[in-house]
Amino acid sequence: METEANHFHLHLISDATGETLMTVARAATAHYGSVDLVKHVHPAVRNVKQMDRVIEEISRRPGIVLYTLVDPELCERIETACRGIGLPCLSIIGPVLAAFRSFLGEPTTSRVGAQHVLDADYFNRIDALNFTMMHDDGQFPDDVDEADIVIVGISRTSKTPTSIYLANRGIKTMNIPIVLGIPLPERLFEAKKPLIVGLIASPERVAHIRQNRLLALNASDGNTAYVDRTSISEEIAFTRKTCGRQNWPIIDVTRRSIEETAAAIAALYQSHRKAQLEAAGD
Repeated sequence: METEANHFHLHLISDATGETLMTVARAATAHYGSVDLVKHVHPAVRNVKQMDRVIEEISRRPGIVLYTLVDPELCERIETACRGIGLPCLSIIGPVLAAFRSFLGEPTTSRVGAQHVLDADYFNRIDALNFTMMHDDGQFPDDVDEADIVIVGISRTSKTPTSIYLANRGIKTMNIPIVLGIPLPERLFEAKKPLIVGLIASPERVAHIRQNRLLALNASDGNTAYVDRTSISEEIAFTRKTCGRQNWPIIDVTRRSIEETAAAIAALYQSHRKAQLEAAGD
């Protein structure tokens, strides 16, 4: 989840050294150079007491959770905790072992097979996460009609973490930045399938987050238009005008958590899908 300093937490839980998770994490985060990722490695987690300490840490610093565990009780414990908090939680080794088991036609010698149910919902979530990460920050806009939801908004309105949260619920989400002077993709205005939602926030909140972002990059400049409240107000007004003209719903995220924003979008999506199904029935 996005914090005031725009740090994105990634928790890596292993019952061994965590090297496998670190390799996967490096490969994934290489595609997100614009996001400040804070990695929390939790190695040698082999009992309930140790897992509970990890869950407490995750609750304090919520983010994406990846794990490689063989104990089904520990797997269930972290999965349940993350569902309760509303966080993405993925087993890295489980699907690989399942593929080996299927190909070899033999059960594993450990209880790893019980650590994750490889059902349709699981694969839908993986598919949605892959799509969402591939279509972050305006990438591949021509795929807009493959998305379930498209989030538009100016910089620092939590588009990426909200998209990932929705993807963990199996919803393919694309996010596209709104930048003054740069037209939005024409395909966006022609899209028929996805729900398109605009995110806004107060100029004060956006300016505060952007200032922290610049500080983190050692590029702070109090005079830049990027953090100027008047310029930000113009960006927000343009967003409102664009969304109003297209009849796209707008959500103000100023006082909303990522979970609250995602829940509001998910509710809009349900109504959107219902309307589409009713129209198709007619």
